[in-house]
Amino acid sequence: MSATSAWTRRGFLTVSAAGALGLGPAAGIASAADAYATLRRRWCDLTLGSGFDPAAPPYSTALKETGDLAAAHRSGMRPEGHSLWADCPYDPPSGITRSYERLNTMAQAYAQPGTGLTGDPGLTADVIKGLDHLGATIYHTGTTRYGNWWEWQIGSPRLLLDTVAILDERVADGGLTEAQRARWLAAVDHFVPDSMLGDYTGTSTGANRVDLCRVVALRGILGRAPDKIALARDALSPVFPYVTRGDGLYADGSFIQHTWVAYSGTYGYVLLDGLGRLFTLLDGSEWAVTDPARQIIFDSVERAYAPLLYNGLMMDSVNGRAISRGYLTRDERRVMRSDHYHGHALIAAVALLGQAASAAERTRWQARVKGWIERDRTLPVRTDRQYAVADLARLNAIADDPAPAAPEPVGHRLFPAMDRAVHRRPGWVAGLAMASDRIAYYENGNGENPRGWHTGAGMLSWWGADFGGDQYTDGFWPTVDPYRLPGTTVSTKRLADNEGGGWGEPKPAVRWVGGTTDGEFAAIGQDVRGLASTLAAKKSWFCLADTVVCLGAGITARDGVPAETIVDNRALGESGTAALTVDGLRQPGTLGETRRFRHARWAHLDGHGGWVFPGGAPVTVLREARTGSWHDINAGSSPEPLTRRYLTLWHDHGTDPTDAAYAYLLMPGATPRTLAARAADRHWLTVLANDPDRQAIAVGPLGVTAANFWRAGRAGPISSGGPAGVLVREGEHRRRSRTARLCVAAPKRSGETLEITWARPVAAVLAHDPAVEVLATGPALRLRVTPGTTCATHTCTVALA
Repeated sequence: MSATSAWTRRGFLTVSAAGALGLGPAAGIASAADAYATLRRRWCDLTLGSGFDPAAPPYSTALKETGDLAAAHRSGMRPEGHSLWADCPYDPPSGITRSYERLNTMAQAYAQPGTGLTGDPGLTADVIKGLDHLGATIYHTGTTRYGNWWEWQIGSPRLLLDTVAILDERVADGGLTEAQRARWLAAVDHFVPDSMLGDYTGTSTGANRVDLCRVVALRGILGRAPDKIALARDALSPVFPYVTRGDGLYADGSFIQHTWVAYSGTYGYVLLDGLGRLFTLLDGSEWAVTDPARQIIFDSVERAYAPLLYNGLMMDSVNGRAISRGYLTRDERRVMRSDHYHGHALIAAVALLGQAASAAERTRWQARVKGWIERDRTLPVRTDRQYAVADLARLNAIADDPAPAAPEPVGHRLFPAMDRAVHRRPGWVAGLAMASDRIAYYENGNGENPRGWHTGAGMLSWWGADFGGDQYTDGFWPTVDPYRLPGTTVSTKRLADNEGGGWGEPKPAVRWVGGTTDGEFAAIGQDVRGLASTLAAKKSWFCLADTVVCLGAGITARDGVPAETIVDNRALGESGTAALTVDGLRQPGTLGETRRFRHARWAHLDGHGGWVFPGGAPVTVLREARTGSWHDINAGSSPEPLTRRYLTLWHDHGTDPTDAAYAYLLMPGATPRTLAARAADRHWLTVLANDPDRQAIAVGPLGVTAANFWRAGRAGPISSGGPAGVLVREGEHRRRSRTARLCVAAPKRSGETLEITWARPVAAVLAHDPAVEVLATGPALRLRVTPGTTCATHTCTVALA
């Protein structure tokens, strides 16, 4: 039988079904003699997919695209001394990785059905010719690496080994000589020596460590080197435990990479995807990952990642410098990288990791995945062009399963270790990004994200179930005014690209950033210091049932320019005309016009929601069209100009303000009637304090009193002996209940004990956590709290007198 005729559709499905039934992790590995072949086959199954109909969309479309790309690569290959393709020179080394990527696409076109090149022996000959050329001219033991380390130690070897695995699995006799295989594996050993998996330091931590283990494990399988596979397995263990500083997962659900950057999105995806592949690959073999600490990774799906995923998107506050990437070419596929792109990558990783999880975990995760798939109307998950066919097969199987989809949850998640918070309510969600001496203002590097200066200055992003799904997706980052990010308080002093240094180096010298939460509401604060400016401010966010109450105080600067608080900056799309109404009067939609309201009480933006300014406040409004390109904020991206419209509202604090302040309510999805009623209700909200020492509110209808103390003091009925965040809720969600719950945290993280007094008659203490000592009840409740240094929330539940 010829090589081509062997690859009929019926034959492929028969092989795929056999693979799905006989090669899965549960099947185990029968003997040492077939262990390497079985693991290689399993790796190819994970990479290429199985059990799908190659003639049915979306697989048929993806497979044809792979074949078309492979044909173009094949015809364009021109081996020269410093390149394999003329447009992929070896310097910078990204050209090496890109060359291996093209060869891998050619190998996939051979191995997968429906590509138009399936089983073509001439194609594999060209792949081997290309591998030989790269191995002879650049990627060999005689080369000293230069440029970006990642290309040499992760990008290129990963693609090289994936390609060799496909050839060994799909081509008769592998098509490779032992000498070729030995040379290429020796090159991998040269650039990724065993010492890379020794100390858990430098570039071998977190997601990078997982990628390195992936390289070494597959190298061991292809080279039949059991010690290599064991090394890769064992080197995963430092990734599992919670960390208290630097890269990795934290007990509060935070994930940090590059020491100071919140990175649950992009690096978080790499970590989950890589672990999902390695757990599934090695399961049932003598190298199975059995470290019990791996359960922390499974727990992180719902604790660390799911709270940051909303209707298919991953919040940009945890995507680092990747927010600047826009349109990038991935093996000649022009793919838009956005919050939805990053969300879809994470969704696929969760589905993959589920293959190694318990049945109960897998059931819960698949319900979440199905919900994200069904609710993403901005970028359909089931046909996303970023996915390999294997990912499409896994996700579509979940989407087609009759099991119900999980809805978006309601609640509040605070991530103190990475200075992030997420507030979820029925129909909307808000995400908050802050900075401290632990977490960078922003990350830039490799020509990426040079103007992300103020993304950590209290940026408040928000989305609705039926509005705003593409709010930060459609060309937001290259066109938004980087000095007017929503929710931030900034000096308008002009900053240089990459201001403050690269790779998360610029951080404010402040500690008090964080807050406290009962899991539904929250009190959050940030001691703000301007990047390369004299700006200082205290900002608080009280996250409640239908609103986020935003307070600012002590706003001071001496930069000779105005300071501003950006109430909001809503993207309206390429030609949006959403109407703005202020105090019941519809405003003209003239582009480029700035309007100033001396005493605005409320404002509504059609299709979005609105804002309330208690007692009235000066507000400036600008509707404008802004033009920029992704190349402006990412040296490797497209220079194509984009124009998008924005509606911006801000408080102008004037030039060189001293102790300026503000107060407003964000109310996503609210109608004009709701906003007008809230503005007119003088009893709903009481601002108890808003100054550089304390910020506090009381909301009678919700039974809420909340305060952020920047130093010892009193606000309404609450007193604190030191810096603290306090949230009190009476009733605990039950009307006429005679109980209350106090939540206390110490965002300054000094570890010093705190005394908290609540001037409210208390009959008895019903429960409290071990860090809380009850000093007195009766006319007032007095507590001593030993808070530790992680900004953890400590609680005390009482019966009211």
